[in-house]
Amino acid sequence: MKQKANDIWVFGDYRNYFQTRVTLQLLSRAGDLAVKTGSSVCAVVFGHNLDEYVNEYIAHGAHKVYVIEHSSLKKYSMENYVWLMEKLAKEYKPDIVLVGATSFGREFAPRLAKLLGTGLTADCVGLDINEQGILVQTAPAFGGNLLAEIITPERRPQMATVRPGTFQEIPHDYERKGQVIKIPLPKDLSKERLRLVHYQRKPHRGQRIEDADVVVCGGRGMGGKNRFKKLFELARLLGGEVGATRPVVYADWADPELLVGQAGKHINPNVLFSFGVSGAIQHTAAIRDAELIIAINKNPNATMMKKADVAIVADANQLCMALIKELKKRMRS
Repeated sequence: MKQKANDIWVFGDYRNYFQTRVTLQLLSRAGDLAVKTGSSVCAVVFGHNLDEYVNEYIAHGAHKVYVIEHSSLKKYSMENYVWLMEKLAKEYKPDIVLVGATSFGREFAPRLAKLLGTGLTADCVGLDINEQGILVQTAPAFGGNLLAEIITPERRPQMATVRPGTFQEIPHDYERKGQVIKIPLPKDLSKERLRLVHYQRKPHRGQRIEDADVVVCGGRGMGGKNRFKKLFELARLLGGEVGATRPVVYADWADPELLVGQAGKHINPNVLFSFGVSGAIQHTAAIRDAELIIAINKNPNATMMKKADVAIVADANQLCMALIKELKKRMRS
């Protein structure tokens, strides 16, 4: 039996599953949207030996899971996965399709949207349903200086990609039940024109900033590259990780992998220290889920100070040095 045309689909990206939880995060947000539209949340997954992931998707909010399982799908194939998704979408007609903005998702989603003749909003930071029942996709625009609300009023499905860490996954529920719909591999699956020969995952040094309970984030207000390096010492003493704003990365004070913002990482620490950060929208949109924000800035009117739970008017570098000194003193006593 084919599903209603108003269901919400989430593409199941299970690569590096225990580190990258974007599919679970999208299932959580899809559940919120489904309440407003009266639809079902459906995960779609291709691959081989998928039972573990299917059960996880149900436990994290999927009402249905569409599965195409075959040994030939063991490795991710851009062409085959897009082709399979296009075939399913045209048959079952979902209203919304959500994809994680991973390296794979950024290749997968635009190709799928083109084949389906619909629009796509990339790197969304917000998803909601308006009074007309249309998906409102909030994404950075004009170099990240503005947030635009984008809708797809006529074409279907409505499509969006979302960065990992943008939404919170719901807790694993062992009692949750869902429907598993297994679809046989189509016989007319095309032969791949591209073949993956080898890949090697770059290891993380320490924990990922997205998983850190404490993040020490620095901006241009630190006053220089050598001063910015002091944040690493402070983060070590606090058991946290370091983040950076876009101007800091552009000035070569910090590696691009530390960028917190629309073009970088979305974080949700328990405590966020913000040293010398002005609070540009492309940065603040990526830290909105932080539980406690402590901002230090000379300018009391800086946007970051207004968004903080605790705002300290002071020189960021001097306060950083004072905190390091005090923490070391307490560790010795």
